[in-house]
Amino acid sequence: MSLHPSEVSARTPPRIPVLLRSCHLEPALAVTVFATALAVAGGRGVAGAALVAGAVLAGQLSVGWCNDAADAQRDLVCGRRDKPAATGELPPRAVAVAAGAALGLCVPLSLLSGAVAGAVHLVGVAAGWAYNLGGKRTVLSPLPYAVGFGSLPAFVTLGAPSQAWPAWWVVTAGALLGVGAHVVNVLPDIEDDLTTGVRGLPQRLGREACRWSAPLVMLAAVGVVVVGPPGAVSVSGWVLAAVAGSVAVVGTALRSATRSRWPFRAAIAVAAMAVTQLLLKGSDMA
Repeated sequence: MSLHPSEVSARTPPRIPVLLRSCHLEPALAVTVFATALAVAGGRGVAGAALVAGAVLAGQLSVGWCNDAADAQRDLVCGRRDKPAATGELPPRAVAVAAGAALGLCVPLSLLSGAVAGAVHLVGVAAGWAYNLGGKRTVLSPLPYAVGFGSLPAFVTLGAPSQAWPAWWVVTAGALLGVGAHVVNVLPDIEDDLTTGVRGLPQRLGREACRWSAPLVMLAAVGVVVVGPPGAVSVSGWVLAAVAGSVAVVGTALRSATRSRWPFRAAIAVAAMAVTQLLLKGSDMA
């Protein structure tokens, strides 16, 4: 018995919304917003900030889709109902094509900020792909996150008129935020990862070690942003560090919370506080 076209349309979810569910949209948008804010603070202007936003969003989408395409079989084994490539809503090939298209768009968008700036950003995006395609299974799994997040400030400042490298503390804070994001992102899935042979550094350390190391790493990132710039630390800087530390600890304090997305959302909140401090120190970034 054949179905009427309207019935097929009703039963088949629209491709775009399903693709968006597969791209890790929440962190992709967060990273894009943070990078764009840094571009504004770093003097990139409206056009420059728009270029940064487009390049970073394309890169993040490519990494997110690459992740779901590469993990489709593993997610199916683990019964992940939030992964369209694992539930059959999208064929893994479609997700892989989307990842390739986003990467293809990311290359020219990155290079529009200049050859050096663009190359630095593409190295960060390549690190994300390397993590998805095998790096996550090694003890060096935090490294791609450190490179990816640490390269964003350099992409911003090298694309500015001064074409300067960012200050050490900006890159260090970005790398630490990346490592913290890696740990909290892994927390909910540690048992599934171990079952399917994913033995990155957090999985080897175990849930309890990650539960307490994650807020320490995030707090270290905020601390670098607060004390790194030249001059005395302001009262607002110390207050921000205290609030960020509280949020980071609360995000992983409850054992039940570590099996949800709340630790990752807490990490995004801490990253937002760190970026806020960077915005206040925009002239000192490079």
